[in-house]
Amino acid sequence: MFDVVFEDGSRASNRRVPMEILGGLDGDQPARELIEQQESEIAEKAGRPLRAIRSLTRAAKPEPKPIRD
Repeated sequence: MFDVVFEDGSRASNRRVPMEILGGLDGDQPARELIEQQESEIAEKAGRPLRAIRSLTRAAKPEPKPIRD
C-alpha cells in the first residue's frame, strides 16, 4: 500500500497495488505508473482534472493485533 500526495496538496492513503509489480529493478516506479493510470480513470469518470502526483511513499505496516483468548 502507498500513501500519495498530489501537487494540489491533497492526499490519498493506503492505495493498493499488486505485489507482483513491485520489487524489481524499477523499485516503486511501477506502482507510481499504476496509480497515475487509476487517477486518470477516476478523473475522467468524475469529470474533473487529473491530479499530478508530488510524492509516493510506502504506507507503514499496521501493528499486529493481539490474539484474544
